Amino acid sequence: MLQRLSQGLRTGFAVALLMVAGYAMAQGIRGDHPDTYVVVRGDTLWDIAGKFLQRPWLWPEIWQANPQIRNPHLIYPGDVISLAYLDRVTVQQGPREVAQPINAIPLSDIEPFLKDLRVVDQFEQLPYVVALEDDRLRGSESQVVYVRGLSASPGQRYLVVRPTVRYTRLERSGMCCDLLEKDDLDYRGRRDVDFGKYWNHVVFPDKGGEVLGYELMRVNIGTVTRGEVGGIEASTVLLDEAGREVRIGDRLIAVDAQPYDLQFFPHPPQQQLEYGRARVLAVTDTVAYGGPRDVVALSVGSQDGVDNGTVFSIWREGSNVVDRVEHSADFPAGAESFEGKVRLPDEYAGHVIVFRTYDKVSYGLVMDSTKPTRIGYHLKHPDAPY
Repeated sequence: MLQRLSQGLRTGFAVALLMVAGYAMAQGIRGDHPDTYVVVRGDTLWDIAGKFLQRPWLWPEIWQANPQIRNPHLIYPGDVISLAYLDRVTVQQGPREVAQPINAIPLSDIEPFLKDLRVVDQFEQLPYVVALEDDRLRGSESQVVYVRGLSASPGQRYLVVRPTVRYTRLERSGMCCDLLEKDDLDYRGRRDVDFGKYWNHVVFPDKGGEVLGYELMRVNIGTVTRGEVGGIEASTVLLDEAGREVRIGDRLIAVDAQPYDLQFFPHPPQQQLEYGRARVLAVTDTVAYGGPRDVVALSVGSQDGVDNGTVFSIWREGSNVVDRVEHSADFPAGAESFEGKVRLPDEYAGHVIVFRTYDKVSYGLVMDSTKPTRIGYHLKHPDAPY
């Protein structure tokens, strides 16, 4: 009887190991994962997850929060991470000498996009700079600008912002997916190609369509010193920040906290999006291509179920090539369409994690890549087959 019991226990233990191993394989546990890892300053949650998982965005599914730790979901330098039972990652609290926990992504890479940029549905109703002190063309710290349409009392503070980009989803033109457009705006907030402070310019035929939003860039900050009194039709605002130079047409918005997340936990999208709806709108630093740690603007936002921490895979759309083996003799040189063309598979480029979400637009940071990310590339579920 004892022998049968022993055999039963061994069988049950073996089955349990198979179940755990199967779960671990399903979660993509790395075969070369460390038994333990001590968190150091400069680590990111994405990098640590990548030491244990083949798919870092699945970290929340295997993370085992320790209830004995005050903030069990936060990880600090000095904490010891270990893999328990092959399917759960646990943490042993370290000395906690550093006040700030590690993040999924480095905040230094995204700080300007958290603090200095925002996307709004419209801006034409905002007060605007109509002139500058001494009829200057530009204004800076300790100089005065005159603002029209500002109903404010002396002492109130305002951000000076500049509409720089309009994002548009164009109508379909017999194609598989939406076209996208990003226009630079001039001093009146109208379309122009004069400058692009953060993004590379991309041009598609303008057929009209849905405006995804207008991007406002922080320029300066100022304090109202005199309102519209005594028949004066402009308020006086004293600039008090050594920021960018203010010019005619810049808009003003009230200083607010503009809350944004400082902690991000990677996870897959909440819902499946129609192919072609989620695309790369722009790549930062006015370059055509981006790589790891570059910021990109995306054509989806909270209305599409996207939130901060959402991870997408990035794909180059497969080319349409001519089957020259079968049709080379009949294919006219320079033809744009031909029934003999073959649609090739999309090509994987990398992964991006969303860190700032608006209604129809979001910002993301490219985390890894096998090839450069380009404007117009598609976004898919991070587990989409290669």
